[in-house]
This record gives sequence, structure tokens and C-alpha cells, in this order.
Amino acid sequence: MTDSITLTGLRVNAHHGVYDFEKENGQDFVIDVTVWLDLLAAAASDDVTRTIHYGELAEEVTDAARHNPVDLIETVAERIAAVVLAHPPALRVQVTVHKPQAPISVPFTDVAVQITRSRA
Repeated sequence: MTDSITLTGLRVNAHHGVYDFEKENGQDFVIDVTVWLDLLAAAASDDVTRTIHYGELAEEVTDAARHNPVDLIETVAERIAAVVLAHPPALRVQVTVHKPQAPISVPFTDVAVQITRSRA
């Protein structure tokens, strides 16, 4: 499938991290999501119900990232992938979770995890 919807740079403040201070203070996370699906029916009918509403998807993704703090951004990425794949039209999803304020002792621009998951 070559059709896709991409959300880039979704920002959320959350309390994920291995260290106590990360859970206490929180920090910004940036999320990119690409979902592969067949857009032909939606395009032919001009009907938003035949696709995934990207505004609603953005809210679902940020809600999934914002709540229930965990240690690893890998876990956050898996959670987001499950939310996206819960939409029946979704065939495959790629999720990138950026942690630009990660506690790394050397100068860096970004750290991120990226996963790709498909409907079983």
C-alpha cells in the first residue's frame, strides 16, 4: 500500500523517563506518525468517514503519549502504534518518538526511537 497519512511534529508534555526527576518534572516529546491505508474510496467519495480523520488521530496520539508515565519511549511508541492500528482502515504504522530534552551528558540535537508495526 502506497497511500498514507503523515502527522509530523506533534508536541506533548509528559512524564516519561527512567529517572525520578523526569517523572516529576516532565518534558516535551515530539511524535511523528505515518499510517498506511487505502485512500481511494475516501478520495472517490469525498467522504471523511472513509478514511482516518487526521485531526482526531492527532488528539488520540497525543493523549496516548501524555498519560500513564512509563520508563521507556519505546513503550510510548508501542502504545501509539496500537492506537493507530485500532482504526480499521490502518494497515501499517510507523511511529517516531523524539525526546529532545533527554538526559544525555554530551551535546546532541535529538534522540528518538522509531518503530513500524502492521495489522496482524
